[in-house]
Amino acid sequence: MASRFGLSVALTTPFEASGQIAISPMITQARACLGAGCSSATLFGTTGEGASVGAGERRIVTEAMLGAGIPAHQLIAGVLVDAAEDAAEQARHALQCGVRNILLAPPSYFKNVGEDGLFGWFSAVFAALGPLARGILLYNIPSVTMVPLPLALIGRLRAAFPEVIAGVKDSGGDWSYSEALLRAHGDLVILIGDERHLARSVRLGGQGAISGMANFVTGEIRAMAEDGRDDARVESFVLELLRYPVIPAVKVMVARKTGDERWLAVRPPLEPIGSQGRQQLAAAYDRLFATEPA
Repeated sequence: MASRFGLSVALTTPFEASGQIAISPMITQARACLGAGCSSATLFGTTGEGASVGAGERRIVTEAMLGAGIPAHQLIAGVLVDAAEDAAEQARHALQCGVRNILLAPPSYFKNVGEDGLFGWFSAVFAALGPLARGILLYNIPSVTMVPLPLALIGRLRAAFPEVIAGVKDSGGDWSYSEALLRAHGDLVILIGDERHLARSVRLGGQGAISGMANFVTGEIRAMAEDGRDDARVESFVLELLRYPVIPAVKVMVARKTGDERWLAVRPPLEPIGSQGRQQLAAAYDRLFATEPA
């Protein structure tokens, strides 16, 4: 039987002043998180601004990670595009490199699409991948995509592609959906993206998380993802992060942890958080994590 998924850090992406990806600190951050107990690092997910990272850049970063000695089985690649051809292209290179999983979001430009249309899109991606198709984690993040993944669709996809669908990452933040997902598809790898629900989901059979907060509180998130241990400090800090655009807020904390301001930069259309916001986040972190978990 395969081992539990555990904790994957949703690796954020640093940028040079030129706008290019700063590969060296990204590799260092991946190594640090893996060394602190993460089972894998997810590249190009939502936290990693994956929708703003092109296919050529993805190849360069992935190959740099492998060249630095990070094993392919400890890497996951996010794919967040609309055209099935583009999704297959991005997934194909990562799978050829041997990555553990593909985190695959639904197409999001067209809204209010039906279940049949979504089934057709995923089917087209898998057909384009052919025998390479495997290890797919369906990505439910309707706050970003505006395209939820109904439980019935997940059931159809796993029935049609049993060797391809590995699990679901649920970042919807709706506990009723998460609970129903665990009941209906608990034999898949079910990962909860909202850290406020993480420990509870693990106690109900969830296999872990892909977490942006694991970039800077790795040990605390690991205890939640692997042991189902509640941590009120983490849950409270989620609320602090949500006072700001979450991706640049996470990068503020990584910059503070590493002392490297390249982590503060984001790619347009995102905007960095100003000095006042950075100070407020730092103060909230110090207030919460100066104490032991409740």
